[in-house]
Amino acid sequence: MEIKTLEFKDEKLYLIDQRKLPNSFETFVCETYKDVDFAIKDMVVRGAPAIGASGAYGVVLGAKEYKDLEKKDFLEKMEEILEVLNSSRPTAVNLMWGIKRMRNVIEGNKELSPKEIYEKLKEEGNKIAKEDVEINKTMGEYGNTLIPEKATILTHCNAGALATVGYGTALGVIRSAFYSGKDIFVYADETRPRLQGAKLTSWELVKEEIPCKLIPDSVAATLIRDGKIDLIVVGADRIATNGDTANKIGTFMLSVVAKAYNIPIYIAAPISTIDFDIETGEEIVIEERDDEEVTHIQGKRIAPEGVKVYNPAFDVTPNENITAIITEKGIIKPPFKENILKLRP
Repeated sequence: MEIKTLEFKDEKLYLIDQRKLPNSFETFVCETYKDVDFAIKDMVVRGAPAIGASGAYGVVLGAKEYKDLEKKDFLEKMEEILEVLNSSRPTAVNLMWGIKRMRNVIEGNKELSPKEIYEKLKEEGNKIAKEDVEINKTMGEYGNTLIPEKATILTHCNAGALATVGYGTALGVIRSAFYSGKDIFVYADETRPRLQGAKLTSWELVKEEIPCKLIPDSVAATLIRDGKIDLIVVGADRIATNGDTANKIGTFMLSVVAKAYNIPIYIAAPISTIDFDIETGEEIVIEERDDEEVTHIQGKRIAPEGVKVYNPAFDVTPNENITAIITEKGIIKPPFKENILKLRP
């Protein structure tokens, strides 16, 4: 089953509304850049590569909206739009990467008319989306070389087709192993508080008939201790040049247990997720989200009124806890800084 998380057609951006899964499959239609900004902030679309592509298409929609302005006014408006979309969510570097690519298109074509710039932006948005799927499939092939013929795999959050334009990063590796005929079994953490593992990862695995079980986050350490996990594979939202990796909250906790029991943990992420401007994970801005994600489930309060909440969306796994990073350029192993910098664009 091919899952297309987003598609640009008829001058609109169509997104799978991931807030509604798995109970209903609905499409969220973006007609303006403000729609895209909302969709990213409210997690209609989520996952670093998907956010990057969506942000790029948000720039396209902004250009469509203002392409009849005089060039000076158009360029000023586009600068505003770039800034708005660049700050939709602070941690996923793919968003900034996608916006930067669109900014480069504008900067490199200022001699053209607004309508011509709009067409150039649309071409670049389509290119980003097409590249993402190709990159994920290549990454999956590299990652498959790390998976034994028979393996039980633990994953956290959702790094599947729904987190990308298609195919997925961590789940792309799992897909590639499954499609190659390997005997694999997947444990998917539910991933509190947004439950991406329960709602999204398990939905993808069931749709593709990949053998799996959904588990509470608190079960993972017991499975690792009892020797029931062969390896862990997760995605990433931002990777520092020393290999420190920001991913969904709870990843660091898994890495600590995995290291204690000598279980390999692999990060699957495109080169665009590496932030070559930061040296360590200490420089990564961690998004904090609304209290209600913790105090409520499906709109119903489960915690007492007045309780205070700390709800970071991500944590940083230090490079010493990571076995390898799977990218479309190959598998990066320690020493991470030396080997990551070799891939700098």
